[in-house]
Amino acid sequence: MKEMNERISTIIEASGIKKTVFADRLNVSQAFVSQLCSGVKQPSDRTIADICREFNVNEDWLRTGEGEMFKPLSRSETIAKFAGELMKDEDDSFRRQLVEALAQLDEKEWEVLAGIAKKLTKKD
Repeated sequence: MKEMNERISTIIEASGIKKTVFADRLNVSQAFVSQLCSGVKQPSDRTIADICREFNVNEDWLRTGEGEMFKPLSRSETIAKFAGELMKDEDDSFRRQLVEALAQLDEKEWEVLAGIAKKLTKKD
């Protein structure tokens, strides 16, 4: 079974970020994160809580290695996460263009779109 330091490294890797970004999001130094990842230091209960909150990590998994690494997101949390990522996207990406177009639909256009979606998802 992996040790907690290895699980912290796994979180960073799975999140697709650098240790500096991980440190910034936890409001700790990059040196401290490196010490956590190498096993030189152990995280406090506060740091564990911050990691779990900030990265949606299952605390049991972080502490023991048991269970799933990430907590499942609710539908609202999934939408909020998507919206947050979209707001950070400075590029004029397709996702951003699509959401901007959807935001301009009126009620009737939403009804038409809902009908199309139902047809596309209908099983034969």
